[in-house]
Amino acid sequence: MGAGTVGRPVTGGLGVFGGTFDPIHLAHLAVAESARDSLGLARVLFIPAGVPPHKPGQPITPAPDRLAMVEAAIAGNPAFEASRIELDRPGPSYTVDTLEALAVSDPDLVLILSSEAYAGLPSWHEPRRVLELARLAIAPRDGYPDTGPELVARHYPGLEDRVVVLDGPRIRLSASELRTRAATGRSLRYLVPDAVADYIGDHGLYRTTRRDDRS
Repeated sequence: MGAGTVGRPVTGGLGVFGGTFDPIHLAHLAVAESARDSLGLARVLFIPAGVPPHKPGQPITPAPDRLAMVEAAIAGNPAFEASRIELDRPGPSYTVDTLEALAVSDPDLVLILSSEAYAGLPSWHEPRRVLELARLAIAPRDGYPDTGPELVARHYPGLEDRVVVLDGPRIRLSASELRTRAATGRSLRYLVPDAVADYIGDHGLYRTTRRDDRS
């Protein structure tokens, strides 16, 4: 276990990293790599949400674009893979349903979360089952308080050993801020992978008037 981590060490296993990824950015990649390296994960699966249950009614970039950006971002890293599992499943993209499906072939699951997302765990759909299906790797995020197994101990006693706290990296990037930059024509260089910046520009994403070459 690396310095600053809390909880039981993880070796091998499948990292599960879900999110809207609208767009995926360098902080996402850095967190995934930190989890893979620190916890000895065999690979990390990036899973764009189909219908994020915590963002009802909010506009979201179409799934094919978000998946394409994820695929562009992780190209070249053999330990990173993209999955359509939540895009192809109807209804809200509940994490517990995704973990249930993945556990059939990969019973050793590690769910990678930001400290912001982890703080909201009690509001999730079947959070206790989430903890039973996967260990949680919590990445600190600037602007949000650090928290660890004590949250699980308070709400789900007996499962606190299912939590591991990563010791970084602390990279402050917000997808909403990146969308705003793109909408005003500002550069995303060094904030997202070059391939993602190119995709956003080529497809006119986040602009008021979008060009869609596929229509």
